[in-house]
Amino acid sequence: MASQMMEALELLCQEKHIDQLYLIDRLEQSLAKSYTDVLHLPFGARVTIDRQTGHVYVYELVPKGEEDPETGEYTEFDEVDVTPADTSRIAAQHAKAEIKAIVRNAARVQIYEEFSQRVGDIITGTVLQTTPDFTIIKIREGVEAELPHFDQRRFPDERNERPAGERYAHNQRLRAIIIDVRDPNSTQPVVRGERQRPPIVVSRTHPDLLRRLFELEVPEVYDGVVEVRSVAREPGVRSKVAVSSNDDRLDPVGACVGPKGSRVRTVVSELRGERVDVVLWSDDPARRVAAALSPARVSRVIVDEESNYATVIVPDDQLSLAIGKEGQNARLAARLTGLHIDIKNESLAAGVLRDLPRAVEDDLVDDGEAHRCEYVGANGIQCRNMARPGSRYCGVHEAVASAEVSSDPDSLI
Repeated sequence: MASQMMEALELLCQEKHIDQLYLIDRLEQSLAKSYTDVLHLPFGARVTIDRQTGHVYVYELVPKGEEDPETGEYTEFDEVDVTPADTSRIAAQHAKAEIKAIVRNAARVQIYEEFSQRVGDIITGTVLQTTPDFTIIKIREGVEAELPHFDQRRFPDERNERPAGERYAHNQRLRAIIIDVRDPNSTQPVVRGERQRPPIVVSRTHPDLLRRLFELEVPEVYDGVVEVRSVAREPGVRSKVAVSSNDDRLDPVGACVGPKGSRVRTVVSELRGERVDVVLWSDDPARRVAAALSPARVSRVIVDEESNYATVIVPDDQLSLAIGKEGQNARLAARLTGLHIDIKNESLAAGVLRDLPRAVEDDLVDDGEAHRCEYVGANGIQCRNMARPGSRYCGVHEAVASAEVSSDPDSLI
């Protein structure tokens, strides 16, 4: 029986990648504490397990010599064999509990070593279990993650990483981003039940989830040609993503949106219908604010870089669109740009603009109202492209229109 136990221990250690000597040493320490209580040994016991046969030997520690005058404890002991007849039964009980604890801790240590370097990476898993407080996601065999969605009013020390309105079904595939990996050997105080929960904590509300999803769906972002400069989210409702291109010939917004919106539509589908606005990033704060407030049209932007404040002037009919429902559009734009934004319509701002010095007025951004190219072809069909800023024509027909005007002297004024 004893040799069979050692064979089982050896197979278990090989399967779980646990040091067999470490496991036996832990068993000896656990058994020593138990036999000290069972046999009522005043100075404790020492237990040894034969590495070949698996037999358990119990020795009582009997002090010898004089006790330490400072601590009042003995430093030297004689060992007296007090091995009881039923050591195998007690050893089996302790071995079962100790092995479970060691295997569980060893698995958590391995997971910590592997995934602690992957914080910020996106993972794909299947939903194993959903409780009112968290959802367990299976990443692979033996590796699970926790998606917490605790009620913050009842558990202020816990997290809520689930967007409002999302519910998960068993075996549903889910993507999330790793935000934390619990260290099993940490001495820091933990919240209730944390040791029994999966060590990997994932989130579906973190802004970086949107960044990682674009890396998966847009090859230009993955390759670094298009860079996601800033992300602002209200999880489950709406997000804004500012992108820029390292290649002047590539439109970063078009690359992220994809043909007929196919790429951004995939991201929206993964986020359960969350609206995603992709805007162009600019190093000019004024232009950055104007783009962040899309789809609203902006007339002018006045930026005070010292106070990190931007005053935005929009047409009267664009005020509600610029602010958004319950201030959502303005709030996301402020997060995206990192500026405090104050939005005014043109009627209210007319007096303010009239009193501005000319030097300040020159700094305003006025791209004009967007409109279609006015070029009409020989077949009578108007061009479908948008006109370039400050021009009546798109980039294709601007030169053509100029040539037509210059070749007809009667059209000159």
